[in-house]
Amino acid sequence: MIENSMFEEEPDVVDLAKDSTSFPSFPPLDPDDVAYEPRSSRLLVRGLGENDLDDEEEDCESSARLLGMSFMNRSSAQRVAASPYTRHSPSRSCSRPSARTMVVCVLLLVIVVSMTMVLYLLPECTFTKNGCPKQNKTSPSEPVYPISTNGEVFPWAQLRLPQSVRPLSYDLTLNPDLDKMTFTGHSVITMFVRHNTKHIVLHSMNLNINKATFKLGDEKATTVTVLEFKPKQQIAVKFTEELKAGQLCVLTIDYSANLSHTYDGFYNSSYTDKEGNKKVLAATQFEPLSARKAFPCFDEPSFKATFLIKISHKADYLALSNMPKAKTTKLSNGLVLDEFETTSVNMSTYLVAFIVANFTPVSKNVSNTLLSVYSVPEKKEHTGYALDAASKLLDFYNNFFEIPYPLQKLDLVAIPDFLAGAMENWGLITFRETSLLVGSHSSALEKQVVGSVVAHELAHQWFGNLVTMSWWNDLWLNEGFATYMQYTSIQNVLPELDIENLFLDVRLRAMEKDALNSSHAVSTEVNTPEQVEEMFDSVSYEKGASILLMLNASLPGDQQFRKGIIQYLKQFSGLNTYTNDLWNSLTQVELSSQHQNVSEMMSLWTSQKGFPLVTVSHKGDEVNLSQEHFLLTSDNATHSSSLWHIPVSYINNSCSLAAECRQLFTLKTKSETLKLPEKVKWLKLNYKNTGFYIVDYGKEGWSELSDALANNYQVLTSEDRTSLIHNIFSLSRLGRVSFHQVHQLLKYLSNETDTTPVTEALLQLNTIYRLLDKHLEHELGARLKGYILSLFGALIQNQTWGEIESVSKQELRSALLETACHFNEESCIKQAKDIFKNYVESNGTATIPGDLQQVVFNVAAQSDDWSTLLTLYGKASYDSEKRKMLKGLASTQNPQQIIWILQEGLRGQIVQTQELPLVIGTVCNGFAGYLFAWDFIQENWDRLIEKFPVGSFAIQRIIKSATSQFSTKTHLDQVQSFFSSLKERGSSMRSVQEALETIKLNQRWIDTNLASLRKCL
Repeated sequence: MIENSMFEEEPDVVDLAKDSTSFPSFPPLDPDDVAYEPRSSRLLVRGLGENDLDDEEEDCESSARLLGMSFMNRSSAQRVAASPYTRHSPSRSCSRPSARTMVVCVLLLVIVVSMTMVLYLLPECTFTKNGCPKQNKTSPSEPVYPISTNGEVFPWAQLRLPQSVRPLSYDLTLNPDLDKMTFTGHSVITMFVRHNTKHIVLHSMNLNINKATFKLGDEKATTVTVLEFKPKQQIAVKFTEELKAGQLCVLTIDYSANLSHTYDGFYNSSYTDKEGNKKVLAATQFEPLSARKAFPCFDEPSFKATFLIKISHKADYLALSNMPKAKTTKLSNGLVLDEFETTSVNMSTYLVAFIVANFTPVSKNVSNTLLSVYSVPEKKEHTGYALDAASKLLDFYNNFFEIPYPLQKLDLVAIPDFLAGAMENWGLITFRETSLLVGSHSSALEKQVVGSVVAHELAHQWFGNLVTMSWWNDLWLNEGFATYMQYTSIQNVLPELDIENLFLDVRLRAMEKDALNSSHAVSTEVNTPEQVEEMFDSVSYEKGASILLMLNASLPGDQQFRKGIIQYLKQFSGLNTYTNDLWNSLTQVELSSQHQNVSEMMSLWTSQKGFPLVTVSHKGDEVNLSQEHFLLTSDNATHSSSLWHIPVSYINNSCSLAAECRQLFTLKTKSETLKLPEKVKWLKLNYKNTGFYIVDYGKEGWSELSDALANNYQVLTSEDRTSLIHNIFSLSRLGRVSFHQVHQLLKYLSNETDTTPVTEALLQLNTIYRLLDKHLEHELGARLKGYILSLFGALIQNQTWGEIESVSKQELRSALLETACHFNEESCIKQAKDIFKNYVESNGTATIPGDLQQVVFNVAAQSDDWSTLLTLYGKASYDSEKRKMLKGLASTQNPQQIIWILQEGLRGQIVQTQELPLVIGTVCNGFAGYLFAWDFIQENWDRLIEKFPVGSFAIQRIIKSATSQFSTKTHLDQVQSFFSSLKERGSSMRSVQEALETIKLNQRWIDTNLASLRKCL
């Protein structure tokens, strides 16, 4: 979402002197400064802010140490103890030095002392990466600061802003010119001084500041110079006299800029209407770090303020912002100026939004809130489902949280050119068209996508907007909660969407990333813009949601969890929070005395990466449990000794389906033993997979469960059968079980008819097939293909090709038929070709069921109909169908077509660049395309990170798609070499470490499982 190319790391100056035992001490920092001090620039920021160095000698000495001159310690006591020139008694074994030697030594000593005195007596200077460019004319104790663009000293050197001044309100006037793709702005920021300071530091990026004035209290406004330090995207105003704590002041800035050509900041977009005319618009995407690209601001979540926004535009356009429009004024230049009401809540800058476009709304009133869905005019008929779903969800959240939505209106806007799925701007939520618009022939699966995204963004109006994390290290408080609530709300409001299956799948997928050594804790240190971007991943979203589900399932009663989060929202309404604030709120609600402290339990799940592997064995009525870190790692990685408080749920052969069968035991130590009321034949842990852990039953335990499923697979719920399949494949990847054991468990699947066990098994087996295919194990791959078709053959043949209503049955059918056609199953290919032919010949009158569109378009693209599909893609107007066509086009195995679609995705003319991650991911799934895609990424890396910021989810997805199926040392060396060469352009990304780990794990799996696989198949 954000372009990071302007950011540069400060040199780690501390390391230059870290071995010095006599490093000078510094005066204490303001607590605000200490709290946010990046480790990489700790020495640089000493004395910054309100606590300058008072001791001239200490400052000179620290500057000397920066140059390695540790001998310049002028403390006489230290000098006697540490000086290399202190005389010692000569050793009796040493001969007396000659006169010539003595002369040379004295001469050298004189030179050293002279150089020392010269350096000591030189005027003080400000040291930067470029040395000492000019004499420091301010004070001999001036600390180490960076240099601003005009050559002056910039008064701040940290990524995080100082806490000395806080904004109270912004008055913004924006004048976008959609013909020239530029805009001007007028920003009036009213601030409160919290601590005495001689400077104000805020954010700005790519803004040309034309004029700035400053007004303190009732004094007259004066013109001020604005300094800029581009590597940190910061600007500053310095003062000769201190601003005093408690004062009010106003900074007014006039500026101009180009509308962004990427997908963040205040950016331009366009679409083609039904007459073929190009329409332009301007929209915003500020999360996480791009409000600074639209207006100068304190662009951190904790700097909340109110906003008054005014936007000028042509009369035939409309403008939208977070608040309702207050008035419209006609301007002398023929434009109109829309003024919006001042926000009735304090907001973080990343939630501010505005749009100038030709959009059309549909609206309704819901609980005193005007709810509207906006789209381009020709897609107005596609907005009804989103409006209906949003109205039900808004009512649900108002009641569930017992806090009414606080604004007067809530707009949901479909943007034709939008990188993220959606963005929760308060009162003005923006979406991709595929995430908001539902056509008249849309499938229930497409409605599930729209319902899920709308539910997620509406949940953010409370979790994220009303109560906001203090810093990006706790992003999960926003995203984990919104993800959890999207599934909870849809289960209650839109049960026909069968959302439970999707929630189970995302929990299992989150484990794949979190099992790697390169994963991170849910709440983790974030010190760079790249690290901020990388927090938007499955750990913050899906793992965050998973541990909330686990907590809820472990609490007594139905309402304890809800009571805790209501207390959290009410206690911190309008404020910023940390993870511990949530756990403390949940701990404070009245719980049974037998229950453990929530904070004690859950802090272990958020403060350490990964998740546990629980090993279980039973004999008679005794059950032995042990835990360890489930870590998929290469041999040289560090194994963790982490422990969790694990709410272990379990069922057994005597009672296994109903919720009342579930028993709960908290495993807090490395190993524990529990007693059962009676002897059991088998145990199944993690009932319905509500816990975020994997279970190993041992050889006997797996055999017992395999036999139980073979006798009657419905003895377990579909969620429990799915979790067994997932767990045994995970353990196979870990090397804890053989593929023979996997094969034994899967035998029952020939009788399976429920969706999630089948789709999980297909996903795991198809992953192995692609790995074998890319490893050139074609003969073994063919045998695996035959095994899959044999295992699910009867179920595949039972699938129909007409319309069906059930979401779950649609999920099952699409997974089965896509696999069958991918493996060239004859009847599947024939049926798909016939449907596509009828679709083309009908001239738009025939429809393809939504869940079958992907398999039909894939078959068309991989046969002789690729060009026909490309023509249809160019004419398609319904976005969900168009995206499936694009995915079909990218599934081609023709090298020329592969190269064309990759290049076109980067050009963005026929294929929108926002879809390039999808294109690359699809190309990489095929044997013909994965090496083309890897070459394409290497050749076009700089262009890719112009479009998608380093560390962003799009870049994460591109790297994973391109590398996750490599399994040779040659490819490992290539990937390592390429990313190492990038340096600040992406070499330190966490996703790169994930890629390298995954390749090593693939190598290991191939080495250890091929023989077993050959025997089983």
